[in-house]
Amino acid sequence: MHIAILTFQGFNELDSLIALGVLNRVKKPGWCVTLCCPEPEVTSMNGVTVRAQSSLEDAASADAVILGSGIKTREVVSSPELLARVKLNPERQLIAAQCSGTLILARLGLVDGVPACTDLTTKPWVQEAGVEVLNQPFFARGNVATAGGCFASPYLAAWVIARTEGLEAAASALHYVAPVGEKEPYVTNAMKNITPYLPAQA
Repeated sequence: MHIAILTFQGFNELDSLIALGVLNRVKKPGWCVTLCCPEPEVTSMNGVTVRAQSSLEDAASADAVILGSGIKTREVVSSPELLARVKLNPERQLIAAQCSGTLILARLGLVDGVPACTDLTTKPWVQEAGVEVLNQPFFARGNVATAGGCFASPYLAAWVIARTEGLEAAASALHYVAPVGEKEPYVTNAMKNITPYLPAQA
């Protein structure tokens, strides 16, 4: 199971790294979570430089892909060369996007006719792309999910875990990262946001 977190120059640390941390609470053979980048190194919006663990081309073969946000997302979607490297297939992949990552999904045509979530800054750009923006933290239809707000990143991670490993595994991962003294209400609230969008068998 390979989960690729698309992480571009100017990325938001809260999106990519929180999702990475929550997803890696799953401890099983073959479970692999990588920062998937267009270059060997990318620097965040706050000056944190990380090394890529996989390339954009690797996202095409990943089982799940999360698109984080950042301050240069509009540059990403304005680059035909860069977008051409992002090849996603919702028929066989779980695809999740957060905040301005939703704008990338919109430009790739992966939320056509589907409402989506994003952050307040990105909202008008997503609307300009013809996508209805919801006033809620998480939404999914089929294999495509979107979230809005930096701290919604655990919702995306939990959705991926729930879809692949089940509800108990998702709740366990969230419980680990939740604040002490608030674990139960935190997990309950998070699961309340994602469970309506899970297949019945989950």
